[in-house]
Amino acid sequence: MKKVISTNSAPAAIGPYSQAIEANGMLFLSGMLPIDPSDGNIVAGGVKEQTAQIFRNIEAVLTAAGVTMDNIVKTTVFLDDMSLFAEMNEVYGSCFTGTFPARSAFAVKALPKNALVEIEVIAVK
Repeated sequence: MKKVISTNSAPAAIGPYSQAIEANGMLFLSGMLPIDPSDGNIVAGGVKEQTAQIFRNIEAVLTAAGVTMDNIVKTTVFLDDMSLFAEMNEVYGSCFTGTFPARSAFAVKALPKNALVEIEVIAVK
């Protein structure tokens, strides 16, 4: 059995997918872009500002599912360019307390809406 998780406090899906799906006590969040849900635009600034917005969006979806950032067990980070890794990582590290989740990070050719970073998350209840 799967349940769709959705909130207006995070950007609406820009395609045929859900913000998140809950199944068997696990939460699978779609890749989050640095979109401000109030206006639907990518936030101004560089990768640090974009990473911070992504984590605000992730937190909103997790809250809608009844969990917190502490429930995250795995993240996947997609970067427009690996030269952005250190700046992204600085913000990323500040978003967690205690144990960090497992993580993969990749450079990709391009991201939707010309974002510099996209992050997807797996969490457990």
